[in-house]
Amino acid sequence: MTSSCSVDLHLGRMEMVILGTQYAGEMKKGILTLVMYTMPLAKQLPLHSSANEDADGNVTLFFGLSGTGKTTLSADPRRNLIGDDEHVWTDRGVFNVEGGCYAKCVGLSAEKEPEIFGAVRFGSVLENVIMDLDARSVDYDDISVTENTRCAYPLSYIPNAKSPAVGGHPKNVVLLTCDGYGVLPPISKLTPDQVIYHFIAGYTSKMAGTEEGITKPVAAFSACYGEPFLVWHPIKYGTMLAERLKQHGANAWLLNTGWVGGAAKGRRCPLQYTRAIVDAIHAGELANAHCDTEPFFGLKYPTKVKGVPDSLLNPAASWESQADFEATSKELAALFNKNFEQYLGDVPEAVAQQGPGQTKMAYPAAAGSNN
Repeated sequence: MTSSCSVDLHLGRMEMVILGTQYAGEMKKGILTLVMYTMPLAKQLPLHSSANEDADGNVTLFFGLSGTGKTTLSADPRRNLIGDDEHVWTDRGVFNVEGGCYAKCVGLSAEKEPEIFGAVRFGSVLENVIMDLDARSVDYDDISVTENTRCAYPLSYIPNAKSPAVGGHPKNVVLLTCDGYGVLPPISKLTPDQVIYHFIAGYTSKMAGTEEGITKPVAAFSACYGEPFLVWHPIKYGTMLAERLKQHGANAWLLNTGWVGGAAKGRRCPLQYTRAIVDAIHAGELANAHCDTEPFFGLKYPTKVKGVPDSLLNPAASWESQADFEATSKELAALFNKNFEQYLGDVPEAVAQQGPGQTKMAYPAAAGSNN
């Protein structure tokens, strides 16, 4: 026993007991686990995702692990919020399981995330934050308790939240990753087989300083972007997702909100550029855009996106040393392949072939780079 916390879920009696913790996230996790069990039995697809829609009812899903941007990107003032974390894709469209949002608060500001910042008011619940009780002000940059600072608030606290929280069939599905290695393109258009591969892989990174003992990026894989909550085999959820994408003609994307230029000398992709990429997806500008293919993961990335520097779209161009870039790419590729070994006997061959492999392709020359 390494923890004084105990969470017990009985699916037969539909009961859940939480002991030794007041962390509200355990309630969320319990409900999501229940949904992951019951919905496939009814031939409906449960999703660890956020969702929003435009004025014409075009829905976008955002899949991703904690810290990749699900809540931030779904809280778009120009789109209606359906929900930020748990949904079900049915025969009629999507619906939100929750009646509220559970946002990370670290570094929160009105300038970066105005909708979430404005939702922190009377009736919301803050966790793990440092607060001046006299001034009733919160220091969102203080992570002395934990970096996992949180705020829970009703959907109605987001001005453009949709009620009831339901939508049609998604037009775009975005898989989010925070690549701390800095080698994946900021945006890639996925083929049907690539969608299944990356959905089952569920890659992101733990960054230096986020957990004790982590001094450099650590690859983290969580099947279907919610492995702790899965009840059935990941391929079941992956197959259901692929069938729905094909049936409704949705576009699928891999959006990297992580580092450009590597963890040591680079920086996280600025939020303004990530939002510009998402805007281009919603506008339909990337669906038929000219793409180059990166050589290690076989991902096709657009060479131009309105409002985003061209050099940012080609990850190799952001590195000072191309030798370091190639070595880091191969390191991450090996981790992808090792993780996916556990699924090789269960997925179709066409899906297994979407993993990284050594090819003779090369990136377009990165101007000013050192070899």
